[in-house]
Amino acid sequence: MKQELYRVVYCSRIRLSGGEARIAGELRQILATSRRNNARADISGALLFANNCFAQTLEGPRAAVEQCFERIQNDPRHADVTVLEYGVTAAREFPKWSMAFAGDPATTTHDPLAFVVFEGAFARSRPDSGSAMLGLLHGLVRREEAWALA
Repeated sequence: MKQELYRVVYCSRIRLSGGEARIAGELRQILATSRRNNARADISGALLFANNCFAQTLEGPRAAVEQCFERIQNDPRHADVTVLEYGVTAAREFPKWSMAFAGDPATTTHDPLAFVVFEGAFARSRPDSGSAMLGLLHGLVRREEAWALA
């Protein structure tokens, strides 16, 4: 019997002090750990870091997604964790990635597009903020993939 596929899309604010070098180191650690753990748990997804905020989607078996998201909510590096979308999904958006990444881990530079999407998501002023964030992640990951192939 095939397991139902679940997805959670959320955003959070980073809770780290220190300069860009420290934040870049933490991001590299988060990515390495996420990729290793997610591959084992059959979770795929994408992570965006911009404007000192995270946006992420996790997709996979329900128990694995819930367990992973519980760890994230309890991680002291995250604040204001805001769920934008959660539930059953028909297909994975990021099937090739245990954790795709969009953004520059070496900088906390302001990204105007990400700012607009994040602010709308945190304010919950848009009922479609989950699909907007998922669309942003999908577009950014495809752009990163194209740059890697160029």
